[in-house]
Amino acid sequence: MAEARRVRVVVAGGVQGVGFRWSTARQAERLGVSGWVRNAGSTTVEAELEGAPDAVQAVVDWMRHGPVGARVDALTVEDTTAQGTSDFEVSASR
Repeated sequence: MAEARRVRVVVAGGVQGVGFRWSTARQAERLGVSGWVRNAGSTTVEAELEGAPDAVQAVVDWMRHGPVGARVDALTVEDTTAQGTSDFEVSASR
């Protein structure tokens, strides 16, 4: 098995009030990706995703458009150190 990949993703645009966090969690869990997602401001959602590199990339690719009703204006991805997490958490706003 390939080494786990962990990334920090920041999505900006019309990403709140459209179920972006919960939909991200469903995508991550479906693909076996762990981590967390939360609102990070009035127009921003941030997440950390960890798992098999292909699965993490699939979640990132999904986040580029998000759920129906979302408008993604910008998305940044930064690699970070894997932490060995095994669950996915939807957090309140920071």
